[in-house]
Amino acid sequence: MPEPRSQRMARVDTAWLRMDNDVNLMMIVGVWMLATPVTLQAVRARVAEKLLQYERFRQRIEHDAIGCRWVEDAAFEIEHHVAPMTLSPGPGETQRQALQRLCGEMACTPLDEDRPPWQFHVVEDYEGGSALVARIHHCVADGIALISVMHSITDGGSDPPQRARAAADAGDDGDDGDWLSEFVMRPLAGVAAQALDLSGQGIARTLQALSDPEASLAGALELARSGARVLGDAAALALLSDDSPTRLKGIPEGRKLATWSEPLPLVEVKAIGKALGCSVNDVLLSCAAGAIGGYLRALGDDPTGQEIRAMVPVNLRPLEEAWKLGNRFGLAPLVLPIGIENPIERVFAVRRRMAELKGSYQPLLAYGVLALAGLLAKPVQDAILDLFARKTTAVMTNVPGPSQPLSFCGAPLRQNMFWVPTTGNLGLGLSILSYAGGVQFGLMTDRALCPDPRQISERFATEFEQLLLVTMMLPWDDALRPAAAASSVAAPATAATAAAGSGPRAAPRAGPRAARPAASPRRGPAASGARGRAPSARSRPSPP
Repeated sequence: MPEPRSQRMARVDTAWLRMDNDVNLMMIVGVWMLATPVTLQAVRARVAEKLLQYERFRQRIEHDAIGCRWVEDAAFEIEHHVAPMTLSPGPGETQRQALQRLCGEMACTPLDEDRPPWQFHVVEDYEGGSALVARIHHCVADGIALISVMHSITDGGSDPPQRARAAADAGDDGDDGDWLSEFVMRPLAGVAAQALDLSGQGIARTLQALSDPEASLAGALELARSGARVLGDAAALALLSDDSPTRLKGIPEGRKLATWSEPLPLVEVKAIGKALGCSVNDVLLSCAAGAIGGYLRALGDDPTGQEIRAMVPVNLRPLEEAWKLGNRFGLAPLVLPIGIENPIERVFAVRRRMAELKGSYQPLLAYGVLALAGLLAKPVQDAILDLFARKTTAVMTNVPGPSQPLSFCGAPLRQNMFWVPTTGNLGLGLSILSYAGGVQFGLMTDRALCPDPRQISERFATEFEQLLLVTMMLPWDDALRPAAAASSVAAPATAATAAAGSGPRAAPRAGPRAARPAASPRRGPAASGARGRAPSARSRPSPP
């Protein structure tokens, strides 16, 4: 009987596999909320028809002396990987709160090591429809890939493209075992490595040289040069000051709590960004920073002057090439100004930080260090992850989803969210996800560090409303000038905060020079105020 087909696991994927610890499992968790019911049998049939076309989802992991291999699971059972789950709300608990609790529990429940490392949990009865909770280990897929693959199993989703397998069929034992691992599953891993070095291939060649005892002299020189750069990156990370000592840092206990907010209209987020000369990311990250700062103040802490770092993905591929498979991202430590209460001042501070990252070598730092950490002895890897934990507080990801509504097995997909894992001793994961004209904010926290993440997620919308109101009150001549805008709202910001607290649309009428940032579908007093046109980027000088 022939042996099951197998491929060597990519080095960086092996690193993610080895990063599991007692308090953080490297597992991506996602949830779909469907407007109408679906049956367990229908979900199993769709997964078998669509998802199992990806070879990786039929393979389990085998360890050997030099790493790990992906091996076809001869005993694969769809019944194990698509399993029923019943919500059991506790006293006073809604179905939504019970589903959030389930997502947290699944994030800290290990997958079966003897089977392919993924599982779907089907809740057939949820708020008049159904829900689907997906778990995939990070060694199989990252957050971007999870969304991509999950969308492929929706109604009308595309099958994975076919490509030539001549090399693999001939016994090729490389890391690119199939289309999924090469182009979809590793935008933050092996494929991304090819885009992370200034020369375009440095880290990839370094990893190859590390595993090739017969590397050429040129390869050895490249290894030396790349090794020196990685050591420099590690030194730079070590020289960063430790993160602000907030209650969100400490020793996690390993019990996870999940939550998400209601969607905000993406058109309004874009309108604020256009009015202030900022990106959508700047606006959303600023609201996240404000929500965290507000949470700390509500607990009696004073975050004034404090900043925390969050590891965020930075796109390393030009936007005009975004259609290509294998999106490439680097990881960079972004400073979130949680101590700035003025929403305009805070959004410009975030914009400045993001601009610094986009023009620097820094996005390579975290990836390079983590990638090599996976090749080192486990105690050394743990020491490097502990270094990350001292320098950062959270992992944050912001992923654009489909702009049009999707359906699954005939049921409209009304809401979805996902969370990426936190490494080392970090206990705060933040996710921002856009879908069908809305944008949502989600958190996954460790219970010891943040026992009620809803207190943060609910503030996200409040921070957005405050920023919207204050932006409406700005004179347009100052809107795109950070210093002038921040000073212009020093007093109005207080009034806007009070207005936001009494109702999201209780905005005072702006002066004759004020106008709405842009057209918005939302109704209310603010939506029917002054009708001036938002300034055009082409008619205004570029903001500093």
